[in-house]
Amino acid sequence: MPREKRLVSRARKNKPIRQVAAIPFRIGDDGKVEVLLVTSRTTRRFIVPKGWPMKRKGGKSTAVQEAREEAGVAGTPSGKAFGAYSYWKRLSDSFVQVNVKVYLLAVEKILADWEESGKRARAWLPPEDAASLVDEPDLAALVRSLSGRTEATMQKLLAAS
Repeated sequence: MPREKRLVSRARKNKPIRQVAAIPFRIGDDGKVEVLLVTSRTTRRFIVPKGWPMKRKGGKSTAVQEAREEAGVAGTPSGKAFGAYSYWKRLSDSFVQVNVKVYLLAVEKILADWEESGKRARAWLPPEDAASLVDEPDLAALVRSLSGRTEATMQKLLAAS
C-alpha cells in the first residue's frame, strides 16, 4: 500500500503524521447539544469523521468534506481548530501515531444517502454519552467539553475557534 509505506516512512523519520477531523453537532429539541459519531469502516468503533489533509485544501475545508463523505452531514465549520488529539493508527503490521486537528461543524443538512452510508452507521448523542463511546481520551475530553452548552454558547464557540 503506497499510503501505508509513506506513513511508516514518516514515522521512522520522526515526522508527524496528521489528519483533520470534524465534530458535527446540532441543537436538539430540548435546546441541548447533540454530537454525531460514526463507526469506523474496519473495527466499527465510534469515531468522528476524519481524514488525511488534501492538496490545495485547508484543514477546515477538509474537515467539512470528510463530514459529508463519512457522516452525510453538511454545515458551517468553526473558523479555527477547536482542539487536537492523538491516536495510534493500526497498519497491517505496525502502529503509527497520528495527530488530529479538530474543527467543530454546526450541522445544517443531514443527507439520507451519502458516499459511505453503506459502510458506516451514525448516531446522534449527548456529549457525555458520545465521549464515553470514543476510545481516544483527548477526543473524549473535547467532546465532553460541549456538555451543557446552549445554542448561543455554541455560536460563540464557533466564532472564537
